[in-house]
Amino acid sequence: MDATERFDIVHRGTKEILVEQELRDLLARNDHPRAYIGYEPSGMFTVGQLVTILKVLDLARAGFDVTIFLADMHAFINDKLGGSLDRIREAGRNMETVVRAFGAERGIEFAWASQLSATESYLPRMLRSGKAMSLARAKRAMSIMGRKEEEADLDAAKLFYPAMQVADIFELKVDVALGGLDQRRAHVLAREVAQHYGWPVPIAIHTPLISSLKGGGRMDVATDGVVENKMSKSDPTSAIYVTDDEATIRDRIQKAFCPQGEVAGNPIVELARDLLFPQLGSLTIERPAKHGGPLTLENVTLLEQKWTAKEIHPLDLKAAVATGIAQVMAPARRAFTP
Repeated sequence: MDATERFDIVHRGTKEILVEQELRDLLARNDHPRAYIGYEPSGMFTVGQLVTILKVLDLARAGFDVTIFLADMHAFINDKLGGSLDRIREAGRNMETVVRAFGAERGIEFAWASQLSATESYLPRMLRSGKAMSLARAKRAMSIMGRKEEEADLDAAKLFYPAMQVADIFELKVDVALGGLDQRRAHVLAREVAQHYGWPVPIAIHTPLISSLKGGGRMDVATDGVVENKMSKSDPTSAIYVTDDEATIRDRIQKAFCPQGEVAGNPIVELARDLLFPQLGSLTIERPAKHGGPLTLENVTLLEQKWTAKEIHPLDLKAAVATGIAQVMAPARRAFTP
């Protein structure tokens, strides 16, 4: 596989790469570059996070050595699971089980934040990262925790979080930082800190975010870091978990926000576009003959054309998406079935 083919695998389905030419240059000179993605262990993966897991597998196919960073200390700072490190670490082990169920390939390894932060070099790196950013900038980066700037005043430890996330990237010695678009601020900070000290500048790859099943809110992350409408574990009714059974999936999808003809902020269209088409290659909508009969859509463009023209009824699209999600998530369900 040449560098162009590897780039195409990494690039497909992404929302943004900082910077594309840097990624091309990296792939041209390095057969096995290093990448990482961090997850706060705070409960079971949602189907929205599955978008990033599948991109991890793409990176591995393209020759990357990928570290999946189980950020237990970060989850503790962020008050996840009541601040119980035992529960946080149990959630992290469950996350590892899910990733392996989806086919963790050669080059994928797992690391814990508590182990990395205990190394001799970590604290100096974190302090130097913090010295390279203003207090105001650190507070603005609170969005990477799913929090607002003013919540930095809840306790002093929350102010450490942005510097920790930046330090993680350099201590893991990675070439690429992967995450959903909500991690953009952390990755931009890391690039700026690297330039400040003359450290290797990490490339950032961002995947799309899946909207809450309830709809509403803003997702303008690239401009101001606001994520009001992301599918989130903090509101179970807004999300689908990767271990949910088919009946639960269909119930959640049936109740989801899905205004006919609208694409922006529509979680059902996003799930089809960002998860199902990349994994299944097509989407079949089962309809009775009086409503046009079965319709197989071979690509996202065709779906969006017919959807915006209101040629597809929301109930039919929801049924097709529920079937596709149940199929894609089957490996995770099997991993947790006794």
